[in-house]
Amino acid sequence: MTREYQDSNDPTIRDLSASSALSRELLAIHNRSCGTMFRTTAFVLAGLFILGVIGFVVKIITDGPEDKASWGYHAAVFAFIITTASAAPIVAIAPRMVKAHWRRSISRAAELWAVVGVLSLVLFLPLLAVLPSLADGRRTFWFYHPGEVPEFTPHVWTTLAILGLTVLGLALVWMSSLPDMALLRDNSSGWKQGMARRLAFGWKGTSRQWFIQKHRLGILGAFYFMMLVFAHFMIVADFLMPLVPGWIDALFPATHAFNGLQAGIATVLITMFFLRKYGGYRDYIGIDQFRSMGKLLLATSLLWVWFWFSSFNVLWYGAKPSEQAVLELLMVGPYLPIFLAVFVTVFIIPFFTMIWNPVRRSTWGPPLIAVSVLIGTLLDRVRLYVAAYSVPGIGDPKIDKHELHIGDVPSAVIPNVSDVLIVVGAIAGAILIYMLVTRIIPVMNIWEQKELLLYKVHKSFHRTEVQILGKPD
Repeated sequence: MTREYQDSNDPTIRDLSASSALSRELLAIHNRSCGTMFRTTAFVLAGLFILGVIGFVVKIITDGPEDKASWGYHAAVFAFIITTASAAPIVAIAPRMVKAHWRRSISRAAELWAVVGVLSLVLFLPLLAVLPSLADGRRTFWFYHPGEVPEFTPHVWTTLAILGLTVLGLALVWMSSLPDMALLRDNSSGWKQGMARRLAFGWKGTSRQWFIQKHRLGILGAFYFMMLVFAHFMIVADFLMPLVPGWIDALFPATHAFNGLQAGIATVLITMFFLRKYGGYRDYIGIDQFRSMGKLLLATSLLWVWFWFSSFNVLWYGAKPSEQAVLELLMVGPYLPIFLAVFVTVFIIPFFTMIWNPVRRSTWGPPLIAVSVLIGTLLDRVRLYVAAYSVPGIGDPKIDKHELHIGDVPSAVIPNVSDVLIVVGAIAGAILIYMLVTRIIPVMNIWEQKELLLYKVHKSFHRTEVQILGKPD
């Protein structure tokens, strides 16, 4: 009698019971059949993606790779996806490194965006044909010596950077989901069980496997972050800045990479909102997650204006003719309306709304501001890449490759039907890939939620009860 009473109140038994109940609940949410809204959304996104493929085929037939200016919008949407989807996993990687508990509910949702890197790689490949080799006399930051440096050196290094980012992203998702796929393998049936059996890779949950998983996850996260910065640098240094003569800005590659941090946070915020409202995770994604992410969005909005002004300051006070022409092209000339829209949506709106606690500490405020940031990020990529690809002389050695004159600044390039289809189709394809992956891999990190049970306890404090969280070693 006494032993039964003691066993029923044993903390270890209570933890095991709570862990089992948590696993059953999250597996039930993941294994439930797709609702009408999910299927309808998936079909609409698939239709838009097919239209984007049609627009791409039309562009190849009508323009071909020779018309460089017509590929500006394709380059812009590629950079937009790299800036948003590929940067979203940093929201899981950075808080995990500092052992923050609030990120446990959203870490998997952020990591799954790394799978969209496959689409980024596909979008990048046509740009290799658009950008001439070094032997064609195009502008470049590379030192080119015929016979000593291969003429396709920039293409090779940038391709390897994006390929490496994609592979690291897939490896990060797989390593993070190993315990959950083993759980799904043992508690599901049909095609999900077969898929989970392959992805679980013989996971049994031994102490050695947990040790390896924890450390490999940290290593992959660190390498993913470094490769993300390197990929941004290679894209900017070869597929953007050299296309505009006189655009010399040592800070801009870092600015381009930082824009990814802000846009990645915005991407995860919107993902959190939909998972909470329509995904069945209201009990797991709450005020703590939105408030913490809101602080990060506010901080990155302030840093955005610092990065922008640091680059603008150099060009403005340098006042060389080539620098004035760069400002005319990118900010105060034909793309002035887009630049003003970017400034408002990426800095003004986030800063002057997120400083208010009622907005930041809500489940609707940060996602709403995140929509503004993503719109501004897309417009910013259009402003930069469309303007750069419209400058004549990308592969013509007769045109000055060192200075752009104000009188030679091209007018704004208006998107045609194929451009619109490519942009909309690529964004729809990225969202579609994410949605389909959530049907295979649980979007809620189950093993991290179970681990949290070991670090939290509720204790009485005066007339109330408080939750105490421990800090892992």
